[in-house]
Amino acid sequence: MTTLSAPNLPDLQLNSLQIMGVLNVSPDSFSDGGCYIDSAAALAHASNLIAQGASIIDIGGEATNPNAPAISVAQELQRVLPVVQAIRAAHPHMWLSIDTSSPEVFAAAHQAGANIWNDVRALTAPTAISVAAALQVPVILMHMRGSPTTMDQLANYNNCVNEVYGELEQRVNSAIAAGVHKHNIVIDLGFGFAKQFAHNLALLRKLDHFKAMGLPMLLGISRKRFMGDLLGGHQQHAADSRLHASLAASCYAYSQGVRLFRTHDVEATKQALHSFAQLV
Repeated sequence: MTTLSAPNLPDLQLNSLQIMGVLNVSPDSFSDGGCYIDSAAALAHASNLIAQGASIIDIGGEATNPNAPAISVAQELQRVLPVVQAIRAAHPHMWLSIDTSSPEVFAAAHQAGANIWNDVRALTAPTAISVAAALQVPVILMHMRGSPTTMDQLANYNNCVNEVYGELEQRVNSAIAAGVHKHNIVIDLGFGFAKQFAHNLALLRKLDHFKAMGLPMLLGISRKRFMGDLLGGHQQHAADSRLHASLAASCYAYSQGVRLFRTHDVEATKQALHSFAQLV
């Protein structure tokens, strides 16, 4: 059993269903960019996600969809910190995650009350591993090649499942060697990041292959282009119309042992997974 612990928060049991609600506070995120830039709007949305059953709120200040422009640390801090402070004040016992690759941003957000570091670049930024080890916080390490501006050109694999496993395992081992405790590590296969449709599909079908790593897994497929592809071509399916494919994929992932789900649609995801769990 994997349990995440943090001061003044209830333990988070990752062998039971946990829902991470997405809160993007950037103007250009692929699904809800610009909706929650104002900290009051962000707090209201976070409160709604919590009421729907989220056990973690994942706050992101920098878009990481393909070709998203890079922003400065100062810009990211300006977007993220007021939101962290507002949610922590309103919900003192809520788990807060920061979706960032910047050690400076996470360190400041942690000081303001954030608890989990969700890093799409798997602690590859300079000093990121040492900061994670020093803070001893839970970290989510995601597989990606390159950066949002280059990742689509790096989606070349001979055996996607084996290569993603090996590259992700390397990041896990590097983190542990630097002092990050294994019980604080969660893995994310990085659906849509340096992966084409066939790669995403192969990874989804082989989720059980990654159990050998001995770590809990986060599934992040909510509203992604891959879900549009499952529906028959993402050009015909806007991000907010990909819910049903996202729920189907989540139920399949649950059947393969995944218990942590990152989603824009908390209530629907929790209801679908709770119902599915009673049938299997």
